[in-house]
Formats: sequence, C-alpha cells, structure tokens
Amino acid sequence: MTTNPVIPAVSLRTGQTGQSARTNELGMRPMQEAVYEKRGEQYLLIKSPPASGKSRALMFVALDKLVHQGVKKALIVVPERSIGGSFMSEPLSKFGFWADWVVKPKWNLCNAPGSDEGQVARSKVKAVGEFLNSEDQTLVCTHATFRFAAEELGIAAFDGCLVAVDEFHHVSADPKNRLGYYLNQLISRGETHIIAMTGSYFRGDAVAVLSPEDEGKFETVTYTYYQQLNGYQYLKELDLGYYFYTGSYLDAIDRVLDGTRKTIVHIPNVNSRESTTQKHKEVEHILSVLGDWEGEDIETGFHLVRRADGRVLRIADLVEDEPVRRNKVVAALKDPAQKNNRDHVDIIIALGMAKEGFDWIWCEQALTVGYRSSLTEIIQIIGRATRDAPGKTRAEFINLIAEPDASQEKVTDAVNDMLKAIAASLLMEQVLTPRFEFTPKTAESAPLDGYDYGEEGYKPNGTNVGFNEQTGQFHMEIKGLVAPKSPEAQRICREDLNEVVASFVQDKPSLEHGLFDEETAPQELTQVRLGKIIRDRYPELSDEDQEAVRQHAVAAFNLTQKGQKAAEEVTQAAGGEEKIGGNTALIEGMRKIAMNVRDLDIDLIDAINPFEEAYKILARSMNAETLKQVQEVIAGRHIALTIEEARDLAKRALLFKKERGRLPELTSPDAWERKMAEGVAVLARKTAEERANG
Repeated sequence: MTTNPVIPAVSLRTGQTGQSARTNELGMRPMQEAVYEKRGEQYLLIKSPPASGKSRALMFVALDKLVHQGVKKALIVVPERSIGGSFMSEPLSKFGFWADWVVKPKWNLCNAPGSDEGQVARSKVKAVGEFLNSEDQTLVCTHATFRFAAEELGIAAFDGCLVAVDEFHHVSADPKNRLGYYLNQLISRGETHIIAMTGSYFRGDAVAVLSPEDEGKFETVTYTYYQQLNGYQYLKELDLGYYFYTGSYLDAIDRVLDGTRKTIVHIPNVNSRESTTQKHKEVEHILSVLGDWEGEDIETGFHLVRRADGRVLRIADLVEDEPVRRNKVVAALKDPAQKNNRDHVDIIIALGMAKEGFDWIWCEQALTVGYRSSLTEIIQIIGRATRDAPGKTRAEFINLIAEPDASQEKVTDAVNDMLKAIAASLLMEQVLTPRFEFTPKTAESAPLDGYDYGEEGYKPNGTNVGFNEQTGQFHMEIKGLVAPKSPEAQRICREDLNEVVASFVQDKPSLEHGLFDEETAPQELTQVRLGKIIRDRYPELSDEDQEAVRQHAVAAFNLTQKGQKAAEEVTQAAGGEEKIGGNTALIEGMRKIAMNVRDLDIDLIDAINPFEEAYKILARSMNAETLKQVQEVIAGRHIALTIEEARDLAKRALLFKKERGRLPELTSPDAWERKMAEGVAVLARKTAEERANG
C-alpha cells in the first residue's frame, strides 16, 4: 500500500462574510435578487453553484411571470424524481414575498407512482395534458416525462407557458438528445418562456449544450462559486485533492476515510478498473473499516456501526439493491423533519446516487473512488460538500486514484484516470477563483469604477490589479491584449471563459504534453492547441475575435494558477493561515504577480505552461519511478500537426520574422521557435503535395 498523503490540488479559504445567507425585504438572497432583476426576459440562463438557491429563484421569477407577465402555466422539469422535492410548495410570503409558491400534490409528477420511461410513463404524459387543460398553474415533472409529453402533445401545447429546466447540462445540441431537440423547437417557435438552471455548465462529452444561435437568445445570470463560498457564514476552508494507491482501493480507504467526519463515499462502478465487481462486499468492507456492525435502525434502515472509541455511527447504504430496504433508506434521507438534524446520519455510501440535487448540508467530506466519466459529475459530487452549516468549518473532496502499474501497458491504460482527476482539479481551481475583467494596457487606460487598486491606488504608468469587493471580480490590465469586437465574443469573454477552459483541460494531447513532455513549448499549448479548440467551438467568430477569446481564456487560466501559488506565499509570509483571509491573500497574490514583471503582457502569459503547477502537485503525489515511466510514455506520443495548426504556426512565424528579421529555425534551442519552424515546413510540404496532385 502506498504511503503517499492526500495532496490538496486546490485549497480555498473563504472570507466568511455571511453575505450569501442575507435576504432582502422580499426574502431573496443575493443570487436570487440578481435573477429576479432579469425576470422580464423570455429566455433566462442561471449559472449558479449548488446550494445558492436556484430553486427558490425560479419560484420568484415564475410567480412574477404567472401574475404580471401573462404567462399561463409553469412547468418545472428536473432530471430525476428525487430532485422534484426542491420545488414543492413554499410559503414565500412568510419571508416577505408577495405570494406563495403552490404545487398541488397531484401535479408533482415526481411523486406519482410508476416509471418515467417508456410505456409506463404514458399515465404521466396524460397527466401533463390534463394539467395544461386545468385551472392550475404549476407542475413538476422529470426530463423524461417532458420529452414524452412534447412528443405526444406537440410543441404548440406549451404556447404561453414557462418551461423551467433544472440541471440544464443534461441538455445537448446533439440531434440525438431529445430534450435538447424539443427545447430547440420551443425556441424556434418563440411562444414559450424558458428558464435554464445549472450548477455545472460543463458536459463531459464536450458537446455544446445549446447552438450558438440559441444560446445568444438567453440572458445569463452568473453567480460564481467564489461569491457563494466567500459569502458563507460557517464554512472557512475547502480542499480538493487526490490520493494515489496501489493494489485494491479497499486496502487504502482506511487512510483517507475519517469516521469522525460527515462523509459521502462514492464507490466505483462495477465495470471500472477500480471495482472488485462485488459492490456489496465492498460496502461490507467499508463498514468493517469504520468499526463493528451492531445491526440496523428499524425506522431508517441505517447500519449501526460502533467505532473503537465507543461512538455508534449511523450509515446509509444506497448501494443496496433490494427495493424495500433501499426505499426505506432513501425515504429516511429525504425526511424533511430531519433536514436540520446533524445526528440523523453520519456516513452515506453510494454508487450512482447522492450526486446532483442531493441536499445534505452536513456533508464535510466527499470521498470518490476512481475517476468519473465527466467533469460535470465530479463537480456535482464536490457540490455535495460545499453547503454551509453550523459548526462546519472545513470541507474536502478526495479522489482515490489507482496509481499506474510498473508495466508500460498499465501506465498507458492508467493515464486517462490521472488526467481526469487533474483536469477536474484544474477546472475547479478556475471555477473557485473570482472572475476576471481584462483590458488592454494603453496610454488611455483608466481605473474602473468600484475597483480597489491597493494602497497606492491606480498608477497610470504602471501595472494595475484592481478588485471589486461587491462583485468579486479582478480587473487586470494586459499589454498587447486583443479586445473582443462582436457582441458574441464579448459575451464569451464575460460569461463563458470557464467553458473554454473546460474544453482545454479535457483536451487529452494538451494535458498529456503539458504535464509530461518537457520538450513541449508552452506556446504550443496556449496558442496552437487552445487556438484550435476555440476555432472548433466558435467557428462563427472572426479570426480577431477568436484570438481575443483565446487570449482572455489563457490569461484567466494561467493567472489563476499563478495567483493561487502566490496567495500561498502571501499567507506564509503573513505568519500562518489565521493571520490573513483567503480573500485578501488571493488579491495580494494577484498583485504580486503583476508587480514581479515590468509589464504584464500577453506574450509573457502565453509563455507560461498552464499545467506546470499541476505537475508540481503530481510530483509530490506519486513516487518518482512511476512518474518517470508516465513521462516517458507521453513524451513518445508526438502530436501530428493538422493543416489548420500548421497555418496557425506559419502566421505566428511571420510575426516572429517581423519582430526579429528572420524566420524561425528548426535547429533553434528554443522549443517554441522550433515548433513554429515545423509549422512552416509542414504547411510548405502539404501545399506542395496539393499542387502536385492537381
């Protein structure tokens, strides 16, 4: 068994301002207030983290549409039946709003008996039709029920209605995605109001959620993880990390499973490499690691396990297949009377459940065995631990990853697992950081309203980093930065940089070579690979706007990596974690980066390997011999240049010639110069081949 410790890949210290929980005179928290300000929009996209109050924000807006905007009915569409409970009746007037949210039990189809799939769902489709012809105004159903209803009743049946889609990342622009297909039809018809809500707007398959044309019709309200966590009252620290083990995970789980902390354990899928294929025996082993089994609680079905210190743990087993026992446990976990009872359950063991929409505010640790199929799933699991609760000061996500085997074949097979874990930590670091407002540094540059530029204030002739405490945004001036011109490019730079980063960290060649191939020039990743990703993702943008998006994305990504590192140094210099808050440390860290260079320019940022900080963490997590073997495997995989990439390199070679008076050389000691020369050679060769072939 490996003795390596859990390595925090991402650490966030919150400001504990309490702002997230404060309400206005209508009973709205900050995120809900921001959404309500956009209540008049026909198409509204809400990007907001778990526990920020999206369900209640929807209630506020839906009621306004039903009462003041002439909308006839509101249909709330959720991915699975368990999430339907988030949209049950709420006495909003009790907290200051002018109306209550009411869903009659008969119209909460998530609670209706029977499956939501196939022929069994016909009764629920019939119920949707009856609702549309009734006097009632609110209905809750699953994505599946809505798909069948749209197919049977036709799109026109929803004219004049509001369709609110929760966990919107389940939608896809792929024609095979039926929910996406019907939403596209609704948007094309233009007679329906649509609210889309998501806590993780990233798809593991990298397929766009909406077409660019459709997405452009949505007004977006983004409430960031940073705003949410920094405004908590109790949670002080969030750590995300991975732990590499050898052999069976069951032999290593006792190293990371802390029976004193409220924990959700996600065991591996039975078809994965990490699984023993005996899921029930795995649960039994985990129970034995925690203590001695003493039976089951009659009312809840929870296992009772006595620890060595005499304390009895209450453990919910969601891996159980037997329907009666499983349903008893699920019902006990959903019992609203126990929602605020910290002692109701101590540990939950799950396989496919307890992810999105699962609300257990006391969860302090999310422990996941094996990599997950998508970044979305990982972010949803992390979201289970990021609720604020009395007495909960620290939360963590730990990913147990099988360390690559000594043989080259096994190393190759295991790289995907490692890359998935690393990609998730890189993306989460980006998601947890304040948003950036980048502007080109020119002679006309000026401070932005609402931003604090430090003790010396804004310096017209210097490098400036400002922070807006109210919005949680950085303003950074960058010399040579291309500004987006079109409204769509401006929207992408303002709202979608994390989506661009998600595509980048999921790009296997970029991640492999950025981490393990010392011969890879940073610009090959930041300019060529990221440039291709942006061209593929946003083909409708002009070349200049594509370059603007690329520069903004790489600046956000690289400055996040460097900023977190600098923040650690600031905290250490202040004499320890208690003497400086996470908010202040990150601000000072960003300023430190800017001050360490004479001019913060885009060429400097492009010359940073986006994955170098992740490699340093990996080097501390894994033994040197295994890391060396992985490095050798990756270094042997050369990225074959496409004609588009060769053209891009040739363009940059021309800029190089303009600056230095000569073309890049293949024999240069500089890796980036060699790569540009290679691009010129490949383009010349392929052009000659095309001419020869007529």
